[in-house]
Amino acid sequence: MNYLNIFMGRKLNQLSFDVVVIGGGASGMMAAFWSAKKGARVVLIEKNKDLGKKVLATGKGRCNITQENFNKESVIEAFGKKGRFLFSGLNQFDVAKTKDFFEKNGLKLKTERGGRVFPKSDNAQEVIDFFKKLLTENGVVYEKETFIKSFEIKNGEIKKIVTKKSEIKAKKVILCTGGKSYPTTGSTGDGYKWAKEFGHKIIKPIPALSPIKTINKWAYELQGVSLKNVNLSIFQNDKKQTERFGEMLFTHYGISGPIVLDVSKEVGKLIKKDRVKISIDLKPALEFKELEKRIQKDFEKYHTRKFANSLNNLLPQKMIPVIIKLSKIDPNKKCCEISKEKRKDLTSLLKNLTLNVEDLVGFDNAIITSGGIDLGEIDQKTMQSKKIKNLYLAGEIIDLDGPTGGFNLQLCWTTGYLAGISAPARLFIKN
Repeated sequence: MNYLNIFMGRKLNQLSFDVVVIGGGASGMMAAFWSAKKGARVVLIEKNKDLGKKVLATGKGRCNITQENFNKESVIEAFGKKGRFLFSGLNQFDVAKTKDFFEKNGLKLKTERGGRVFPKSDNAQEVIDFFKKLLTENGVVYEKETFIKSFEIKNGEIKKIVTKKSEIKAKKVILCTGGKSYPTTGSTGDGYKWAKEFGHKIIKPIPALSPIKTINKWAYELQGVSLKNVNLSIFQNDKKQTERFGEMLFTHYGISGPIVLDVSKEVGKLIKKDRVKISIDLKPALEFKELEKRIQKDFEKYHTRKFANSLNNLLPQKMIPVIIKLSKIDPNKKCCEISKEKRKDLTSLLKNLTLNVEDLVGFDNAIITSGGIDLGEIDQKTMQSKKIKNLYLAGEIIDLDGPTGGFNLQLCWTTGYLAGISAPARLFIKN
């Protein structure tokens, strides 16, 4: 039944709902749709002017909807041991079912390198429009620019939600308020405060998938330089902690890009203990001796050229002045005059370009939040709270976070689906 016509012209404060979804992001829109699909009267409460503000920012505005390689086998690698929490959810709503959901309802998708799935249009707004259409067709009422003041709880259940506009009676509540990352999109940590009031344990939220600030000022000179197929290693006390291979980017504060974001959570933990160094291997496909021979060949080829004019085939143009400065080789020296020792030093520099970490950029620019509601207090089959009988939890608010590439949005779709189908499950059963 389409309840939209029933609700039109009536004040929200005169209504009670089967399901109240709080938060109009990825998991909230998914949960609201499936609750309505199951026959529930649903209201979706969002404090922003529109739905899906953070979704619009994903995938650099293209929306990396999901990840082809996200399955029960890869979930532990992506999310760590906590990833087991998703096993049940992936049995019910995995990547294949997610893609099928979008495509059968009219959103065409495409898969790119690394298993990243995007809308064929490369436009994240199309994903928001897609959900708005589905929500309207299924009678979901969505209240925008609505701020929650308090909850009324009796006998272990949420009975009423008090907003600045009204009081809403709720049979079931799905909390999808996100974490603390990108607070300008509305993710300001409100859900953690409410969950704590409900009796939930909150694992301390920290920035994840965050750019990294570096102490070395030469990195700032490389702002905008993007590097592909490099190896990035994290060291503390001369011991390698983790490493990644792929793409990275220099920024006005340090470094970013996929491999940097993926190691940022580990860097954030390490920096609290002691200093952290980052080593970049600019030529990981070549062993030290192979790279040294490559440089020697270039020097022989350009033996009468100045050193400053000999690196065009080896490095991005904007990077050359910085490497020359760090190498401490006279830029005006002819290649044929550079000693074997200096050539080895240059090889070492390219294989071990070292940066000192100052800190993470933080929540303002972090893509997601690590931490959140303790998974042990959530039913993994339904996303129902074990503290509040009629409360369900989905999306970034729970203590799960994965790497870049569509993993985190799939987490939202899967948990939003589970909460959406589970919340109204017993509403229509006659005793």
